[in-house]
Amino acid sequence: MQEFDFIIIGAGSAGCVLANRLSEDSRNRVLLIEAGGSDRNPVFTIPLMAGAAYFWKPSNWHYETAPQPYMDNRSVKWPRGKVLGGCSTINGMMYMRGTRADYDHWRQLGLPGWSYDDVLPYFKRAESNPEREGDPFHGQDGPLHVEKARADNPLYKAFLSAGAAEGMPVNQDFNGARQEGLGVYDFNVKNGRRVSSATAYLDPVRTRPNLEIRTHTHVTAIRMENGRAVGLDLERGGAKQQVNARREIILSAGAINSPKLLQLSGIGDSQRLKALGIVPRVHLPEVGQNLQDHLGVYLKYAASQKITLFGLFRPDRFVSAMARAWLFGKGPATAVPLEAGGFLKTRPELDEPDIHMTFVPGLNLETTRAGQGGHGYLISFYQLRPDSRGEVHVTSADPMAKPTMDPAYLKEDSDRRVMRDGARLAHRIGENAAMAPYCSHRISPTETDMMDDATIDAWVRQSGNTTFHPTGTCRMGGDDGAVVDAELKLRGVDGIRVVDASVMPMIVSGNTSAPTMMIAEKASDMILGRPALAG
Repeated sequence: MQEFDFIIIGAGSAGCVLANRLSEDSRNRVLLIEAGGSDRNPVFTIPLMAGAAYFWKPSNWHYETAPQPYMDNRSVKWPRGKVLGGCSTINGMMYMRGTRADYDHWRQLGLPGWSYDDVLPYFKRAESNPEREGDPFHGQDGPLHVEKARADNPLYKAFLSAGAAEGMPVNQDFNGARQEGLGVYDFNVKNGRRVSSATAYLDPVRTRPNLEIRTHTHVTAIRMENGRAVGLDLERGGAKQQVNARREIILSAGAINSPKLLQLSGIGDSQRLKALGIVPRVHLPEVGQNLQDHLGVYLKYAASQKITLFGLFRPDRFVSAMARAWLFGKGPATAVPLEAGGFLKTRPELDEPDIHMTFVPGLNLETTRAGQGGHGYLISFYQLRPDSRGEVHVTSADPMAKPTMDPAYLKEDSDRRVMRDGARLAHRIGENAAMAPYCSHRISPTETDMMDDATIDAWVRQSGNTTFHPTGTCRMGGDDGAVVDAELKLRGVDGIRVVDASVMPMIVSGNTSAPTMMIAEKASDMILGRPALAG
């Protein structure tokens, strides 16, 4: 049986970071396991294809939520990356950290070492942002390239002007001193190509002799002896294998698959596991609980001028743009199709923004399929800090069976109010005179949908969707109920940590990819016994 010092489960946003950092010392033998395959595909590489990458069949877990009672019993598709780089290979590439208040609140929950001042050095260590040289909030020497979008479509300028006319502040750096305001986003794009955790952290070190990468390999169980995680049961192409860890197993399979694997291994709510025929080993009832996600909606407009992304999808233009992007890293296909937006307060008395709004100079695929396609644009938003909490749980002892996922969207009245207020704010910006030269008419919501609270609530129920940010299902905390402690060690079992978005006690105010990589950067120092970086 093969032995490694460290075994990392999942080559996603966190796992690739860990594989790089833990294998820096040639004495550490590291195994990185990924259920998916290669990330070498233009769909992943070319920024324009961000929307298609989410649903690329070979590289997706194809999850779907349980019917949502507060969303007219609709189920929501939840794409998750099953590929080297994980969700950082299929996401929208937006580089967003969240706010100081997010991490200071983590610290207040009894998590020393997780305040904003504690985590900022790890964001900076990861980052390579030459445009912000000398900026105290940014790094220049890290593996993860960050650059500001061009946002050269005139629709972006119109949207930002509309926001300014409605009294919204301007923000030049959403990852700097403050988050509030509208502006142009930073992205993980370099030379016209996506930068993922795989391209940034894994590609440069693939040839290290002490690092082994196994793709198309499923972990079916964590093996334990005398209260310690000692190895894994694997399956690849129908063949069963076993591997052992001399030092630690690191679970980085994400907010769905990390709790799933723990539960399959007998770690979770003992009563529920026993009912499924799983032998309970460690009673940790909060495994899979505390599920949080950002629920988003789109305001859809038909455009009066032919300047949207729709023109780029004429077959001859599309082929030309894709070829130019793939071969030379140039042209319109190298732009992410959501380059401007920001973070806004729906009520002036709030201390922090409570919605994230984004402008897209084109219509989504769902609208086109519904026969409402053509030239148009979207104003989307989602609530930043939902109060609703859901769960992830296995449905059988079969490791290949999908778990049930219930995010409990809109369960809390407070979430419905924020979405209602956000819809009114987005509507104000969309109807501002600055947008008039480009607007033919609004497709959705209709005037009937915007009549009163009840009709807005109904529209949100019918049109709300995931923004692909599930978190929290292996909650980090200082209390006895937490799944992992402040050092990300699993409670009740030695020799294993959880390092991914599942450990976030509360979802961050924005996209989750960069925070997940930060968590992995910080975890690598913990695992190797290094002192924490100073601010």
